[in-house]
Formats: sequence, structure tokens, C-alpha cells
Amino acid sequence: IYIGDTSTFKKLVEEDDAGITLEEDAVAGSLFESIGDPGTSIDILIGAKKFMEGWNSWRVSNMGLLNVGRQEGSQIIQLFGRGVRLRGRGFSLKRSAALDGKHPDHVGLLETLNIFAVRANYMSQLREYLEKEGVETEGYVELPLFIRTNKSFLKKGLVVPRVPEGRDFVVGEDIVLEADPSVNVRVDMSLRVQALESSPSGITGIDLSAGREQVIPEEALEFVDWEKAYLDLLEYKVRKPLANLVIRPLAIKRILLHSEPVQLYKLVADEPVVQPRSFAETALLQEAVVNILRKYADVFYRKKREQWDCSQMVYRTVDETDPNLSFNKGLVRECASACYVVKVKRSEHRLVSQVARLIADVERLYHKETRELPRIHFDRHLYQPLLVEYGDEVGMTPPGLNQSERQFVQDLKDYWLHERTKSLAKVEVFLLRNLSRGTGLGFFEERGFYPDFILWIREKARQRIVFLEPHGMLHSDAYAHDQKGRLHLRLPDLAKEIGERTGRKDVTLDSWIISATPFEELRKKYDDGTWNRERFAEAHILFMDRSGEYDYVKRIFAGQLTQTCH
Repeated sequence: IYIGDTSTFKKLVEEDDAGITLEEDAVAGSLFESIGDPGTSIDILIGAKKFMEGWNSWRVSNMGLLNVGRQEGSQIIQLFGRGVRLRGRGFSLKRSAALDGKHPDHVGLLETLNIFAVRANYMSQLREYLEKEGVETEGYVELPLFIRTNKSFLKKGLVVPRVPEGRDFVVGEDIVLEADPSVNVRVDMSLRVQALESSPSGITGIDLSAGREQVIPEEALEFVDWEKAYLDLLEYKVRKPLANLVIRPLAIKRILLHSEPVQLYKLVADEPVVQPRSFAETALLQEAVVNILRKYADVFYRKKREQWDCSQMVYRTVDETDPNLSFNKGLVRECASACYVVKVKRSEHRLVSQVARLIADVERLYHKETRELPRIHFDRHLYQPLLVEYGDEVGMTPPGLNQSERQFVQDLKDYWLHERTKSLAKVEVFLLRNLSRGTGLGFFEERGFYPDFILWIREKARQRIVFLEPHGMLHSDAYAHDQKGRLHLRLPDLAKEIGERTGRKDVTLDSWIISATPFEELRKKYDDGTWNRERFAEAHILFMDRSGEYDYVKRIFAGQLTQTCH
């Protein structure tokens, strides 16, 4: 407890005559300075406006305001800042929701700032502001919804490629940043102009770039502050995080100078960026160098991660301990099953009651589709129910299917029902929603690519695993730089490596991107703008279209059956 006016406090104690003795302590150190020490016994600070500025602690999780914050001001904003900031994993200064990888159960509770106030009028203004910015401030009722796994499917011997438990790239291997001819990056710092063009076919956007592709001359690199660039890259490494990347000061200049057999970067920029003629222009050069080094470090690290993943992966049988089947497990003590956590706004009393009744109605929940708490029932999915997004009033963890994901499952379901006694009569089909953020099966984890679905096509002892990713593609990279789109090129070699490592030749791997963006819209913007449907299909990019001669689901199965049966 911090007391500002100690003399007045002493007088009050003496006048109270409660037998309290006042003594000076000249030996003990500052209690306040010890709040960040491991094992400290201090859990609560009380002290007027003392704690608004001039100190920092990662431990703040609750604030109580008494007659403080009656109006907006810099001090109250500073006070909130004491609690909003946190250290984060790997000193990233980010909450776990923004980071890839597996996180401890319920860590979100520790990362939540709770503010309680009495006569703090500004709190209502702050709430309104946060709500306008899309930040949820209202409390939720949380309801567990347990999934029901199809145990007969788990006896089919379905497998997935995964790094074995206990092995961690970040812990197991240090990666030294160096010039690598197989790593090439492209950085665009040119001025860009966007124009809209109206034609009978509609309005189209045209992007124009003023810069040209060039290399920074060696003499211009003498203007670079290499120490500053090195420190910036170290800070970037911590922020990403690239924990096991070792960066040596001399290596960063070698990366920029490397030219044989190939230059390691391409810079699209205006002439003053690479040929500075003033002090102000050297700042642009410094920015260009930093951007190149950051992107190079990302690509270099990803490449090493890919190599490590490929060298470690084995086929693991899918069972109820699989992360995609054990999410939120143990959240409720009475049940060890995995579950969704359905969150409904407390103010929506009627909706809370409806959702609670539905969760209690087992027959409807696991076998039917209803309007309240929307879900899609596909009996080839490894568990039920498969929830769908439901507006702002209801949230869920893990998130429900978005529109493109729901459409894919519906299309797959329709195709299966139509073809299961015809073209698919000799195969078994299984589907599993693949989660993200380190829970699901990820490729090249630091880029966060987790395909949305895993599809198994099984015939006798053979199984073909297909990773499927339905999403809009308007903002996708050009194919040469599209890691998601090019995954299918790497999977055959990966399957061969894992097969040799595990002694299995009965498993093959493949992947498809399913574009929710229509062909006519995407073809004008993707890559060089000349691709037709067949070229997209050759690149394993299909369109969410089942009209006429084009049926994207049929295309997936046609390719798989040919390869499986051959």
C-alpha cells in the first residue's frame, strides 16, 4: 500500500488509539522494486494515482478504480497501458491468440485485463470506443459442447504425417543465418498507382509500379549503417519469433554482396533508393537493406524448418489423442471428451436458453441440422457436430466453419451421396477438419499454413491423404511465391521420404487449393493474368463450381482414384 501523505496518516492512526505501533524501517529494501522478482509475495498494489506512470510490470491482470477516470485524460490511458502490455512468448509482446504454435490451456485467462471501477465515468466512454473498434467488451456465457467421435472410423488405420511428440525444431537445432544460393527474395519499395477502368464487362482495377528491378551497387552499401541494420534484424528475430536463428554481424553484409552463382535478392525501387544523393535518401537505402534482410531471414528460416520437418515426420495413426480430436479436452472436469466452447453474449437471454436446450438435446445435436447453432451434418466426418459461424451474438472455440469451408463440406457431402454406389463404390472416404495455431497439422509452421481439411480416400490397404484449402484468392501471391499453392509439388517427395523412414509404401500425399473467388474474377489478377481453368487445375487450384462440365469435387476424386488404383 502506497500512502502519499504519511504524516496525516500517522496522525489518524495515533488518534484512533487502536494500539498500532509506528516504526521506521531503515534496513529493508523497497517492496515496490521487488514486485517483478520470482517468488515475490506481493499480489496487490493500492495507492491513489501513484501507479499511473513511471513504472512497468508484466504482472498486471486486474485494475480497480475508485473515483479515478471520471473523464478522459492522458493519465487514465497510461494506466490502462500498464495492464494491456504483456511480455508474451519469446518476448514477442503479443498474446497467444496472435502467435502460432501450441499454447498452455487457459493461458488466455492470464492474458486478459480485467478492469473494475466505481464512479469512473470515462469507463463507459472507453467501452463505447472499443466496441466501435470491434473489440468485445461484454461478458459471455460459456457453454461446453462435447464432440462425438466416430470410433469405427478410428479403427480404419488412418494416418497423418506429423513430427513425433517431444521433438521441437526451436529446441532441437540452431540455425545460422548465411548466404544460401537457394534462397531468393523479392522486395518491392516502388511507388504504386492504382487506377479504375470501366468497361462493358464491369469495373477493373489496374496497378502500376514506378520502380524497376535492380541491385544495390557495392559502393552504395558503404552508406549503410550495418550496426543499426544488425540490431534491427535481432529485434525482428525476437518479434517474429525466430528463436533458434543465430545471426552473426558479418553475415548480413555478405547476404547483400552475394552474387555468384545468383543474386540473393531482387529489389524493385526508384533510382534514389539504390543511388542516394542526399542524407534523406540514405534513409531510404537503409530501409531497403533492412526490408531485404528481414524477408531473407524469413525465407531462410522457413526453408530450414521445411528441411527439418521433412527429416523428422513419420506417419501417426489418428486416434482420440490427435490434436484435431482432443481440442479443449479436460475443460470440464466431469468429462474427458474434446469440446467446443460456445460463447453467447450475456445480454442475449433468449439465445442463451435456446443454445443450452439444443446442447442438451442429443438427438438433434449430433444427427440433424438446425437454425439455432448452425452446423453441417456429414456422416463421413470423423466427429459430430461440425459447427458453422453464427454472427456476432455467438462465438465458439475453435471457430466454426466460414462460408467457403461450409460450402466445400456441403459439396463434398452431395457428391458422396450421389457417387457412393457408383464411382466411389470401391473406396472409403473420410474427412477431418484441420485446426490451426499449432493444434492442427501444419506445414512450415512459422508461416502458419494449416490446410483447412484432411481428406482420406482409402481403397483396401492403400490410403491417399489429400489436404484441402478452400478460401478466397484475390490477395494471393503469384504462383511462384505462393507457398500454399505450391505445396502439392513437395508432397510426393515428402511421402516418399516418410515412407522410407517408416517402411510404408501404401500412403500417398496430395493437396488442392479450392478458390472461393470465381474464375472470371481471379484470372485477371492471378499471376500474369493469362491462366485458363486447365492451367489452374494443373497447378492444383480448383474453383468452387459444380455447374455444367466443370465439377471441382469430381476433379479431386478423379485424380486420386487414378493414382490410388494404378
